[in-house]
Order: sequence, then structure tokens, then C-alpha cells
Amino acid sequence: MMNMQSRNQYLLELRTEYLKARSKKIRGELLNEAEKRTKLARKHLIVKLRPKSSLDKDESQRKKRKQYYDNSIKPALIRTWQIFDHPYGQRLETSLRDETDRLRLQNELICSDEVAEKLKQISSATIDRKLKHQKEIERTRKKYQHKIHPLLYQKIPVKVFAEQDRNKLGNIQADLVEHCGSSAAGEYLNTLSSTDIDTGWWEGEAVMGRGQERTFQAIQAARGRYPLGWQEIHSDNGSEFINAHLFRYTEKEGLDFSRSRPYKKNDNCLVEQKNWTHVKKFVGYLRYDTEEELTILNDLYRHELRLYKNFFQPVIKLISKERVGGRIHRRYGRAKTPCRRIMESKDIPENKKQELREIYLYLNPAQLKRNIDGKLDALYRAYQEKNKTSKVDINKKISVRFFNTNQNLVSVR
Repeated sequence: MMNMQSRNQYLLELRTEYLKARSKKIRGELLNEAEKRTKLARKHLIVKLRPKSSLDKDESQRKKRKQYYDNSIKPALIRTWQIFDHPYGQRLETSLRDETDRLRLQNELICSDEVAEKLKQISSATIDRKLKHQKEIERTRKKYQHKIHPLLYQKIPVKVFAEQDRNKLGNIQADLVEHCGSSAAGEYLNTLSSTDIDTGWWEGEAVMGRGQERTFQAIQAARGRYPLGWQEIHSDNGSEFINAHLFRYTEKEGLDFSRSRPYKKNDNCLVEQKNWTHVKKFVGYLRYDTEEELTILNDLYRHELRLYKNFFQPVIKLISKERVGGRIHRRYGRAKTPCRRIMESKDIPENKKQELREIYLYLNPAQLKRNIDGKLDALYRAYQEKNKTSKVDINKKISVRFFNTNQNLVSVR
């Protein structure tokens, strides 16, 4: 189909022949041909092909139609488009009609009454046309934004949970648990939670922030407390794990390194379970961001909590699952503690088993529980002192353990 410029050029050439024609029949045939090619109405073509018509006017002489939706509405239109999370024209049209006055009352949109009326009347097609340039700017910004280690992500393979061997010692799932409270602003404590997917042995380590170096040091500290050798580290896609520090470390130590699919927590499901049972259930959902709280948490993880969970908390392990029709039938083994599973393993040296037996004979689960409650109480007192408050929020109280400080506390080290 012709555009306006090529159509006018064609009509200029046709006009010469049209005006020289001596009979109505020839003119009619020319009009039929022009009507067919230009898709213009016959009466309009007759006006165009006169000796003097709009075809003779230059671009500068042509009268430009005044735009109703001119550039004065663009700043307000872009602002509302950003407020409503960049919707396309049909959706934004409804939002403009219903919410323009509200946004002006709340001082979120500064514009004149005339612009506000235009925004409430504008059509979806005009919205998309007016926002075309701004959308190109947004696309360009996203296209050239910094990418996080794109080559490193390609070197670390993705593994779903079905591909991870649950019957092989040393396959470790790792994750970070945030202790940011109701705000993620600033720097706060995180717990590195790691577990062996065969035995269920768990180790935790608190770190300040999510820095790569600190997380790497926490992984080394947690690995040093495991009674078994590591074979593989499996983590999520966070940059605290997917970085050069940890990648070089796994290559140097001969460890396999894999990661989950983005936004698929089931690929790291065993450590996700322990994030609740071993961390959040005890520590709660308050915000911890001081060195004192970091010291208390690490003292808890390195001593009482790991012993209590690994020696006295049985874990039920999935043996098999089978789909029958529309249902999945799962079979589970007998509940055993992680320590018991290590004792039954043929891959653990006898001297390591003897060390675990000696630790087990020394432990008192009731005393461990009292010590855990005492340290959690100390953690909450540190939180109160930090916020200079003596009242307990009813919604937060359920996540905190209270302990009688008159009882004797003995740390098991």
C-alpha cells in the first residue's frame, strides 16, 4: 500500500495525462485506475487532479493540524505509567480514567486541569503512541545494565533435586536465611544454613550482611565442623554463592559445584526445610544487625544447637515414590538422628565414629535445651537493649524463647 508521499508523486504524474484527456471515457478509465491504486474515494481524486490542488503545495505551505494530545501531556503520562508498573495502553487507559484525580489529590501527579482532563479522555492507541519513545529508552537501559557473572553462571551446572544423589555422603545443600525483620534496608545478619542430603547433618553459621568473602568464610567454618567429607556444594543463584571466591575454592578442593534453577526452591528443598526447623523456629523473625547479636547467634550455632539437632532430633527420609494413576505414593524409612545415620555408614572412618560416641555419652539433651533457651533469651535481651524498649510485641513474642536466668547454664563445647 502507498504512503502519502509516493501517492502524491503518482497523482502528480497522473494529473498531466488526466488534464490532456479529451474524452470522458478516458478520464473515467484513469480515475478507475487511480481509485484502485490509491484506495482514495473517486470524488476526492477528482479534486486532487484539478489544475490547482493541494498537490501543488510544499510541505511548508501545508496547514498542520493542531494536535489535541500534544507533548504537554507526556510528563504526566509517563509519571502515571511508571506509578502503575508500566502497563500497556488498554490497561493504563482504565487506570488514568479512574485514578488521575486521586493521584493529584495525593500530590503524586502534578499537572494542570486541562492535562488531567486529557489524561482521562485519551485512548489506548494514543497512549501507546505517546509512550513509544519512553519504552525504547527503558528497553535500552535494561539491555545494557550490568549482568552478574554471566560466564560464571554458565560454568556452574544446574541440578534439579531428582538429579542429586541422596544415598551418597557429602552432597551439601547451602542457603542463606535473612534476619532483617520487616525491613531489608541496610546491613543485617544472615544465617548460612547447610545440610548433608544423605544423613541430614546440619551446620549453621551467622554472618553480617551477604558479602561474598564473609559467606565464603562461613562456608569454610561450617565445613570444618562436619564429621564427613564434602563431595559437592549445591546452592541457589545468589551472588553470595555464585562468585569467583567459592568457584576457585571448589576447584582447588576437588568439589563439585551446582546450582538450582532460578526461583525454584524445590531444587534446594532439604535445606529449605531446615531453614524453618533449625533457624526460624528458634531465632524468629526479628531484625538482628549488631556485633553482639552476631556473637550470640554464632555461639548458639557452633555449640548447643548443632549438638541438639544432630544427636537428638530424628529425621525421616524418603525411600521411594511411585505414581499410580493420579496419585503419588511415598514410602518413608524409619526415623533416625543424623548421628545414627553416620554411625551406620560404611564410608565414615572408625576414629570419627569413636569421636561421635564420646561426644554423645557426654551430652544431656535436657541441659542442651535449657542452654539453647538461655542463649535465645540473651539474644532477645540484646534486641531489646538495642531498640531501648521493655515492652514485648505480642506478634513477635511467639518467636522468642524465655528462660529463667536463675538456672545454671553450662555450655557444651
